[in-house]
Amino acid sequence: MNAVVAAVGIMLVLSLCRIHVVVALIIGAIAGGLISGLSLEATIDAFNSGLGGGATVALSYATLGAFAVAIGKSGLAHALADKALALVGRQDDGKAVTGIRLLIVGLLIAVAMSSQNILPIHIAFIPLVVPPLLYVMAKLRMDRRLVACVLTFGLITPYMFLPVGFGGIYLNEILLANVNDNGVATDGLNVMSAMALPALGMLTGLLVAVFVSYRGNRDYDLEAIGQTERVDVSYSGRTLVMALVAIVAAFVVQLWLGSMILGALTGFVLFNLSGVVKWKEADDLFTEGMKMLAMIGFIMIAASGFAEVMRETGEIASLVEGSVAAIGDNKALAALLMLVVGLLITMGIGSSFSTIPIIAALYVPLALEMGFSPLAILALVGTAGALGDAGSPASDSTLGPTAGLNVDGQHNHIWDTVVPTFLHYNLPLLVFGWLAAMVL
Repeated sequence: MNAVVAAVGIMLVLSLCRIHVVVALIIGAIAGGLISGLSLEATIDAFNSGLGGGATVALSYATLGAFAVAIGKSGLAHALADKALALVGRQDDGKAVTGIRLLIVGLLIAVAMSSQNILPIHIAFIPLVVPPLLYVMAKLRMDRRLVACVLTFGLITPYMFLPVGFGGIYLNEILLANVNDNGVATDGLNVMSAMALPALGMLTGLLVAVFVSYRGNRDYDLEAIGQTERVDVSYSGRTLVMALVAIVAAFVVQLWLGSMILGALTGFVLFNLSGVVKWKEADDLFTEGMKMLAMIGFIMIAASGFAEVMRETGEIASLVEGSVAAIGDNKALAALLMLVVGLLITMGIGSSFSTIPIIAALYVPLALEMGFSPLAILALVGTAGALGDAGSPASDSTLGPTAGLNVDGQHNHIWDTVVPTFLHYNLPLLVFGWLAAMVL
């Protein structure tokens, strides 16, 4: 059996059995290395050498967690939640409740998409915005699996379709650059045209989640929410203004210096200087915030080690070559198998951005040989990279929503985020990505 398929399969099965994702990643990486013929020592060395690749991301999320707790202390998010709660309290009929639910869905999509393109802070907004809304969502009997799907849509679709912010990095600096480097002239190609159908697949999955799968009611323990996320946080005009100033300053520093770490620290220091966070509380508050997103950091570090072992096995290329042997001259089968292989790789690595350089060198020559057009090749490689970002236990596009929705322990990462996003986004992406490859 191919070592990459075995490693990803073992990791996913263990995760579905509620084994912690970090443990599942480590066991999957070791199993994959041994199956490929690497010694245990070589496998562990490869895993250890890859850990550093996730360190910067982990520290960024830890400091963003501290910044998020400071914003929570200011009461900004709770002020918004109070307005929503007051609106809920005035509504009794089912149509009005549905309208408020859709309003929350629309706002979360707008914020999530803005976090990728307009103000590129990625998942950092989730611990700021989502926990204070949990009480409101519970009063509305809103299914958190719906919210997980909504957030994941907003985190993934913008970067795979809009060439701004993280989308500029994914589409221009990674996708176009790697396809061009491997033999396809990309000058004059409209990358948005190539990715339009895959993006439509994401939209289809979102609409199914909102209007079919999770339109019903789901009950949550209000007392548990109250114990972890206080609904009576005090705030004033001064604390709200300081929160806005700190957020703007953090954004400016992040965009200026290109560092989420320094941006988050700037915002946290401003909260200290303004008195919103008292000096004697600062140390405990910073530690609390780091704990909030620490799990994401550790999973990202473990995922980097897992990815390095997969590269070291050398069996990603053999996975593609094995698929080629089954293709023959069948373009339709070729497109489908390339997408499925991309899904497997990204599910294990947890990052679309890291997957593209791996698969472009293998896919572009094959696609050229099969007679795919340049636009079709862009769609194939771009979709194969994005496949698996939703639905991967190690992806920040699933870890972020879980971090916000599970602060009270009522939202399971695998069964309430990973499985729903896998079903609603990876399956439509396979279909629409395949269609794009065939019609472009």
